[in-house]
Order: sequence, then C-alpha cells, then structure tokens
Amino acid sequence: MTGDDITRVIRRISHEILEMHRGAQDLVIVGIHTRGVLLARRLGDTLSEFEGCQVPVGELDVGRYRDDLDHRAAVPERQTRIPVDITGMHVIVVDDVLYTGRTIRAGLDALTDIGRALTTELAVLIDRGHRELPIRADYVGKNLPTSREETVRVRLLETDDVNGVFIERVEAA
Repeated sequence: MTGDDITRVIRRISHEILEMHRGAQDLVIVGIHTRGVLLARRLGDTLSEFEGCQVPVGELDVGRYRDDLDHRAAVPERQTRIPVDITGMHVIVVDDVLYTGRTIRAGLDALTDIGRALTTELAVLIDRGHRELPIRADYVGKNLPTSREETVRVRLLETDDVNGVFIERVEAA
C-alpha cells in the first residue's frame, strides 16, 4: 500500500464508523502504541473533519497486559492517555496490523481497567490472518493474506519518514 492508499482507507473507515454510529456522538478513538496511535490520530482528524466536531483520540500502552512477556524483547513503557472518561462511550480501538490477536486482547484488558465502554470495536489498517484468539476487526483497511514466514511492516511519515505497507520475508534463525 502507498501513502495515498492509507489515506483512502482512513477516509473509508471513517465513513463506515459514522454510518454505523449515525454520527460521531459519544465516540472515542483509542490507538495502541505506536503506529495504532498515529493511525488513530489520522482517523480522529478525518472523523472530526466529516462531522464538524472534535472526536477525542487517546493512546493506549498494552505492554504490561501482554501474555507473551517472557517470549519477546522488552519494550519501553509508554503512556496511556485518554482525554475523556470512556464509561458509557463507544470506543474504537485502532491498531496497524491484526495478526494473532494477542495485542488486541491485551488492549481490551487495559481498557477494562480504565472504564466500562458502552461498546468497543476494532479498526485495523491490515488484517493478515493467522489468528490465535477469537478476535476480529469491525473495520478493516485491507485483508492481506501472508505466510508466517512473512512480516507486514507499516511505515508512517510521523515515525518512519515514509507512508506505506510492506511485506518482508523473515529469515530463518
């Protein structure tokens, strides 16, 4: 995907969310660090542009909620900041790539500690399959079938100086 493709996907998902919720009232967009936060900001800006009102956007650190801490490299702790109380709100969790579902499960656990949303939905830029948990996205930018020997890299201008989605082959150890 190119940068223009990502922009089109964000706009389409915004329209889908507004259609599903009949507007932006009581919506909160929450991105999972790192690139999910950047995509959430873009989504929030687009929703705000379409609706003419500010849609709150927050960021969620799921690091301490992961169930694979002993299997992956340590990641620096990041801030969880959500500008409004999510209790009684419609929360859209945003991430860049949906793969096994474990990051999203951790995100749902983290949100539960913050408040009780009226509904929680998931928006992802890429769904690459290979789920290990029964989690699915409500809003998908692109389904991208991959093998387990491949990795999907989302690169965004804010952190990577380029916008795009790239598939890379993982070298065997």
